[in-house]
Amino acid sequence: MIEAYRNSVRIWECDDMGHMNIQFYVDKATGALEVLSRRLGLPASDPGQAGPRLVVREHHIRFLREQLPGAPIVIHAGVLDTDGDQMRIYFEMRNPATEQVAATLVARTELADPERGVQPLPPELRERAEALRTELPEHGAPRGLELDPPRKPLTLREADEWGLLATYLTPLEPQLVDSQGYMFTRGYIGVISDSIPNFLSHMGNWDRSGSRIGGAALEYRVVYRQRARQGCVLALRTGLRHVGPKAYTFCHWLFDNDTGQAVASAEAVAVMFDLEARRAIAIPEERRGPLERLVVPGLSA
Repeated sequence: MIEAYRNSVRIWECDDMGHMNIQFYVDKATGALEVLSRRLGLPASDPGQAGPRLVVREHHIRFLREQLPGAPIVIHAGVLDTDGDQMRIYFEMRNPATEQVAATLVARTELADPERGVQPLPPELRERAEALRTELPEHGAPRGLELDPPRKPLTLREADEWGLLATYLTPLEPQLVDSQGYMFTRGYIGVISDSIPNFLSHMGNWDRSGSRIGGAALEYRVVYRQRARQGCVLALRTGLRHVGPKAYTFCHWLFDNDTGQAVASAEAVAVMFDLEARRAIAIPEERRGPLERLVVPGLSA
């Protein structure tokens, strides 16, 4: 693998849990993808120039250790495989001061041209990718999620018929939009993160802003179904797929509120988190019942 990113955790990248928010793990991996793309011989992502770019269609992410403000970050990247028109890329984020793995991300990508759509991977790109081949380590493999083929997209109407909860409704915010008017990749998972307090409000009016118990994501799968564009109103629907002794699995569907079409879907394994001890805890009994009542049988992303 090659070093593809080196930076640190800024305080404005941290959330009410006091650690780097999940969207910035994605944001830093997006920067690493740009560096890797140069090594593969692709042009810079200049919005003023046409040309093919590696576009992420799906992410699988494992969050292994929280990162606090000021922590140094380095990402190494390599190619897992090329299959047809797709390339799977592995990103490993470490804290170089401790040499501990902070997170792993696997991106399923396609080579796409803004004017011509998805393009086949050219032989010279495949040759360069072969020189960057790596294997997926055990700590980067799925643990709490099954990576089956994504299901047929739900519509907003179908999500409401399933009884999913409304957790977000906001016009696409300017800070989440790139120079071409499309939502940054980090924005999709950022919207989901921002929605969680509204989901928790359905659990006996739980407002975690005054609680010592927060939450932390352990694993995510995000499927990007279409690019959200400036002017779009985003609506999120959320349900639970499973509740275990300590962890529970969310399922989120993000829609264009005007068309009702799916923009993205995601599953996430999460735990409750003691903000003072900085560790995961078992689900308190008073929270288990409200969580279990929000399980939607057959739900998936």
